Order: sequence, then C-alpha cells, then structure tokens
Amino acid sequence: MLKHRVIPCLLLRNGGLVKTCKFGNPKYVGDPINAIRIFNEKEVDELMVVDILASKEGREPNYALIEQFAGECFMPLCYGGGIRSVEQAQQLFALGVEKVCLQTAALEELALVTQIAERFGSQAVLVCADIKKDWLGRRQLYAAARGKTVSRPWRTFLEECVAAGAGELVVNSVDRDGTMAGMDIELIREAAAALPVPLIALGGCGSLADIKAAVAAGASAVAAGAFFVFHGPHRAVLITYPRYQELETLLSAT
Repeated sequence: MLKHRVIPCLLLRNGGLVKTCKFGNPKYVGDPINAIRIFNEKEVDELMVVDILASKEGREPNYALIEQFAGECFMPLCYGGGIRSVEQAQQLFALGVEKVCLQTAALEELALVTQIAERFGSQAVLVCADIKKDWLGRRQLYAAARGKTVSRPWRTFLEECVAAGAGELVVNSVDRDGTMAGMDIELIREAAAALPVPLIALGGCGSLADIKAAVAAGASAVAAGAFFVFHGPHRAVLITYPRYQELETLLSAT
C-alpha cells in the first residue's frame, strides 16, 4: 500500500466520459466502463467519478449506471454529483460505492454532511471545494453548478466542512483544471495547514513530479484527470496510470 493515494478522477457527462479545461470545453474521451476496466488492470488505488451535470440540472445520480461502475470496480469507488439527501447516499452505498463526494449540497447546507457522517461514518463522506482566482488573483470559493464564485471565505468553508463531519476534503484548482501545467502548490500548502483531515489535491497535474510536489506541500492524496486520459503534445486519448513501483519510488522519500 502506498503512503499517499494517487486517484484518477473521471468526469461524467450524459453517461460518457469527458475531460474539461478550466471547467469548460468538455472533450469526449470514451466509455467510462472501458476506462474502469483499464484502471482495474493497472491496480489503481481508488477511483473518483463525478457527474458534472447532475447538480446543475437538478437530477439525482444515475443509479443504474453507477451500479455498473461499482460492479466493474476492483478498487474503492467515490461518487459525486446530484446527491442531496441521506437516502440518496444510502442507495449509492447499497450499490457498492464506498464514499460520496458533496459540493453543491454542502455549499447550500452542511447539515447533510453531518447526517451522512453520523449514519455511515466520516470516512464515507467527502466535500469538494472548487477554488478559482478572481481578476485580482484572490482565491474564491466556486459553485460549479451555478458557475459563480461564492462570497464565503474558502478556508472558513473547509474548516466548517471538517466540523460538520467530512472525513476528507478535495481541494480543486479551477484555474489549473485540465491544463496539465502543474498544481497550485501554494493553495495545497495553505489548505493542508488548515485541515486536520486528509486533503486530496486536484487540478493541474501533468507529471509524476507534480504528484510529488503536491504531497510535499501537504496533500494526503493526489487526484488527476487529464494526466491519466491524455498522452503527448496533441493530447491524444490514451488511458494510463503509473506502475506501482514508479509511484512507490516517487513517494517513498516524501
């Protein structure tokens, strides 16, 4: 078992697998079931699947599709998108999902985080905080479903999520999403220093060196999308994952 998890983050849009860049221009990259099978073969630590339209469109999770994912997954599966009640979370757990990831619902009412944590344990509920810089370079909390920044201070929101019962926090840099240009190390460092629970860093990973830098900055785990689905300067679609030995060597000294 690696000291730090390295997690592919797959984005769903209308049942297909897509990759965005700075939360826009979704590019179709294939069938999610096929991607899960490839990640199984590559012995991935954990898998995160997020439906990027469910909350925006006011939909529940696609339970039939998620059941297929859980049936294929050999690794722990985390699902996010459209979760607004304990009953929906319970249905997802019954299908084989191990963790649920909240964002829209957590921004609106943290009580749901508490309810899920009290019923299923804090390890079963994550909250994702999307962070976007404004025109002055100030980091703002971003509500992806509404496409708007939120006036609430982002560090305060992270602390409130932990107090509500979240077992892990995902901190995602909107400005780095899909760019593969390197992670926001300063953001990771600030978030990790403020959190007593594991931090999953997301956004901008383009190399093994980026993973190592994020862990050195305090991330307990690193999630990535484009890094695992694109290859080469022309961003050809090729689903990949580093060999276990590569990651072990990379992270053993961190």
